[in-house]
Amino acid sequence: MRIISGKYGKRRFPLPASFKGRPTTDMAKEGLFNILANRIDWEQTRVLDLFAGSGSIGFECLSRGAKEVFAVEKDPRHVSFIKSVEETLGDNNHKVQTRDALKFIEDAQMDQPFDFIFADPPYALSKLPDLPGMILGSSLLAPDGLLVVEHPRDISFGDNEHFVEERNYGSVHFSFFTN
Repeated sequence: MRIISGKYGKRRFPLPASFKGRPTTDMAKEGLFNILANRIDWEQTRVLDLFAGSGSIGFECLSRGAKEVFAVEKDPRHVSFIKSVEETLGDNNHKVQTRDALKFIEDAQMDQPFDFIFADPPYALSKLPDLPGMILGSSLLAPDGLLVVEHPRDISFGDNEHFVEERNYGSVHFSFFTN
């Protein structure tokens, strides 16, 4: 995993051999953050990284100055990796919780909602088509907040009333939603 830019930019963290995820490609991540640079004031932003995997997106947000990053990942081995990166960086503005992301969404009771939510679920997740509605129907996203869902090309969210746009980077697709 590589952090592209910001205060931790160019830092690399080798993924363990046991890692069984599909990390967002550097090309897609760079494209996403070029778009976000014009939409987000990182220093005022609380970030939620759902289905965090390697934590790559959350750490990229942190590196760019996010006020707070909260990652949710259910695989304990992935959480262990994320915690090791947290320790290496020594930045107390990043926290990870071992939890099923869908359960986290269902149980959400947020007094302080998140300004930016990134969700990168497994592409085979049966509830993937419902995910934006689940998140937007919860108390997780702040008014005027931004939700980005990474998904395969065969899923389209264009009919969702909160859908803004879709961007493609090879086989990686990002759909943007606002509250």
